[in-house]
Amino acid sequence: MLAQFLQFLFSGITIGATYALAALGFSIIYNASGVINFAQGEFLMLGGMATATLVGLGIPLPLAVVMAVLITALAAMLIEKFAIEPAGRADVVPLIIITIGASLVVRGLVQVFLGKSTHGLPAFSGDTPLAIAGATLLPQSLWVVGVAATLVAALGWYFGHTRHGKAMLATAHNKLAAELVGIHTRSVLLLAFVLSGALGAAGGILVAPITYTSYDMGIMLGLKGFVAATLGGLGSGMGAVAGGLLLGVLEALTAGYISSAYKDAMPFVLILLVLFFMPNGLFGARASDRV
Repeated sequence: MLAQFLQFLFSGITIGATYALAALGFSIIYNASGVINFAQGEFLMLGGMATATLVGLGIPLPLAVVMAVLITALAAMLIEKFAIEPAGRADVVPLIIITIGASLVVRGLVQVFLGKSTHGLPAFSGDTPLAIAGATLLPQSLWVVGVAATLVAALGWYFGHTRHGKAMLATAHNKLAAELVGIHTRSVLLLAFVLSGALGAAGGILVAPITYTSYDMGIMLGLKGFVAATLGGLGSGMGAVAGGLLLGVLEALTAGYISSAYKDAMPFVLILLVLFFMPNGLFGARASDRV
């Protein structure tokens, strides 16, 4: 019984770390602009698909990973420059619709140029599972959790110790006040999109050796990232991480103890409950003011 529970727990934490990276992308852009970026899931898909395609062309995996992250960050920057920025100070709802349109464009371009096939990546350090108390843990799961934790720590340092990071925090707290003290908030928004694209790409690349990747995988990953961000308190970095891990574990436990048929329904049941009983998320309104 313990071994079974641990197996579900390991699986949940692995996928939950991916949801956490997606949720962080949502939170960073939401803090910088108040926009919910529904193209975030496509950043995960593009990272995984670009890496698989580059590896298929014979490029070494480490170089392919770096190139895929840069490609995805560039795509995020182009979305901000040519879709979000021209909208100026439009209301939130039109901006959300623009991000949905951008996600459809990215998905369509990937489908045309990279194909509809499902792709996989080799595990970063082999496929031999590790035995822990009767359960097995794939080495790739350690990569997912370890890199995700490193990225979260790096973001914490970036926001607390760099000028650009502090500018993003200032914009998140009070955009008008940030502009009055000379912060170029348009540049902050552009940087937010680049960061969210890089985070999404990292999540898509890390999980590709486990779940595979295809042009349409971003839809569900993006929705679950949004659920995780909302669960923790939209705009809260700590909440995004906690929400992603909690969602992943609950998904795995639902699939293991009830039925895998209900696995994808769990996030949407959960978000309905959270919005009904705790509209500000687990970390409340005060935490949602921070990146």
